[in-house]
Amino acid sequence: MYVPKQFEETRLDVLHQLVRSHPLGTFVVLGDAELLANHMPILIDPRQGPYGTLRMHVARSNPVWQQLGKPVEALAVFQGPESYITPSWYPSKHTDGKVVPTWNYAVVHAYGRPRAMEDPAWILEHVTQLTAEHEAVQGLPWKLSDAPENYRDQMISRIVGIEMPLSRIQGKWKVSQNRPLADQLGVVAGLESQATERSRAMAQLVMTRARSSSA
Repeated sequence: MYVPKQFEETRLDVLHQLVRSHPLGTFVVLGDAELLANHMPILIDPRQGPYGTLRMHVARSNPVWQQLGKPVEALAVFQGPESYITPSWYPSKHTDGKVVPTWNYAVVHAYGRPRAMEDPAWILEHVTQLTAEHEAVQGLPWKLSDAPENYRDQMISRIVGIEMPLSRIQGKWKVSQNRPLADQLGVVAGLESQATERSRAMAQLVMTRARSSSA
């Protein structure tokens, strides 16, 4: 990933938080003759390995897991907040007109050598953790134990786990840091005026970076 220095994010806790907040990752690995991309919810364990370890699962009928016996690096991409930025929000537009539209975004690329996990106990622990994490916000959280045991075991037999210790992790926060402070504040105001969850999330990222750069 091309990452100009001003957009680089290296703080591991910040990178891990984006993964937790946007867990539907794009998992890419080289197959026999093509790149294979799959989209799946992914958990990150920050305690295992210097950069953390990703855990996920796929259907047993999905051929991607059979490619994981090779010593080939894979990539997981996590897309955070993103938004179109109109130059109309820049005060500098009225000074010299030398402005153009752009797109702001925050993204994490995580790399490692994945391995298939067929052990039913591993898979059960993984899906239990995955379910607990995403059901926590529900008024009446669903648990694996709510399903009949024989049905649960049948479902587990139909999936294969994937574990990927991370060898490196990159973050790119393109959130208007390359603009003057007045333009950054103009972007925040413009995004907040749209009053959507998406625009507010980006406005918060821009404002956080604007405050840190002006401190």
